[in-house]
Amino acid sequence: MPRYKLTLAYDGTAYSGWQVQPNGVSVQEKLETALAAIAREPCKAHGSGRTDRGVHARRQIAHADLGKPWDPAVLMRGVNALLPPDIRVTALARAAQRFHARRDATAKEYRYFIWNGPVLPPFLLRYRCHVKTPLDIAAMRCAARHLTGRHDFSAFSANPRREVESCVRTVFALDVLKKGPELEIRACGDGFLYKMVRSLAGFLIRAGEGAVAPETAADILASRERTARVPTAPARGLFLWRVSYAPGRRRPCEYGCAAGRAMVQHGDWQGPGARERQTGKSL
Repeated sequence: MPRYKLTLAYDGTAYSGWQVQPNGVSVQEKLETALAAIAREPCKAHGSGRTDRGVHARRQIAHADLGKPWDPAVLMRGVNALLPPDIRVTALARAAQRFHARRDATAKEYRYFIWNGPVLPPFLLRYRCHVKTPLDIAAMRCAARHLTGRHDFSAFSANPRREVESCVRTVFALDVLKKGPELEIRACGDGFLYKMVRSLAGFLIRAGEGAVAPETAADILASRERTARVPTAPARGLFLWRVSYAPGRRRPCEYGCAAGRAMVQHGDWQGPGARERQTGKSL
């Protein structure tokens, strides 16, 4: 069966997340319904990963197998005609049969947006976390430095007892940028636990407010216990920004970040598939 790679953008406000859920409408469900209507048979779409309820995506990647070959441009137009306006396929191409949107991903980048001012513009309501208290950017950046590298991130997972092979992840870069009242947290890594990026953002916000010392990040990591010191930031500020695929050894420095270059120099980056090699299982 021909396999197709799809790039999607969506506003996650109205959806229960990417994955099909029994108690809500998901992005995956909408995509599969559109594909099935065109193919005239059930279709399964496999995403690069799950986004939670209310989380947005700029470049989510999925793959799907169809019963017969389709011209990618025709298929893309047809799918978009059947999708709701808050979900769009922005690129579609024939893929190798061995391509897998989740297993072949070598890195993911999320961006979390904060409006740090007294009044949030109403047209940003769905897409920004509003923090009225002035944030200390230096403190946030200091805390972020403690959270880069390869660690057990159990303390930054919303449900650390959720059954996963390992809670060890590599964060290549965790950067805090500021332009006027808008702050942007960029998190790039080989993978993220359930609500991990929102937990990282929540902790950085607390550090910026002065509620926690930036240095406590190291102690929290070492504890491997989720506590109230790590709040989960609201979903509306989070975007899945991009998913990367590269043959062989994908290096963090390809993202142009100082933290990633340092990890390569010090040997902390083990390359894609490191967790699978450690556990003997595919993630």
